Amino acid sequence: MLKLLDMLLAEYSSQSRLYLSWDAASWHISGRLKRRVREINSPTYQAAHMTPRVSLAPLPACAQFLNVIESVFSGMARAIIHNSDYPSADMCKAAIDRYFAERNQHFREHPKRAGNKLWGAEIVPPVFAEGQNCKDPRW
Repeated sequence: MLKLLDMLLAEYSSQSRLYLSWDAASWHISGRLKRRVREINSPTYQAAHMTPRVSLAPLPACAQFLNVIESVFSGMARAIIHNSDYPSADMCKAAIDRYFAERNQHFREHPKRAGNKLWGAEIVPPVFAEGQNCKDPRW
């Protein structure tokens, strides 16, 4: 999460605020992340680095179905992991890395909203909606 936060700060440095939202998985929030966010939001850091303020918006515990990205990850898991026969965990990891690298390269070459290259195969529409379950119930 710390690396992701630094990447997002660099990518969106021109914005005034950056919101981080995630499900309640224990590895998503830590004392180190909270300290880093406090540091980033301090007036001294803001003046020196001109970064967006960071707001944390964690989802409630046991509410992964509210996390829209779960839909994307479920599709990636179906395409790469489920019913696969990788000879090693490293080869599976390489396939996942390749999946995201190819899509990231596509968007660098053709900058626009994600469109159907990434979005479109979700099990539900990729929007926040009360009562919507974004996680594939089969997995």
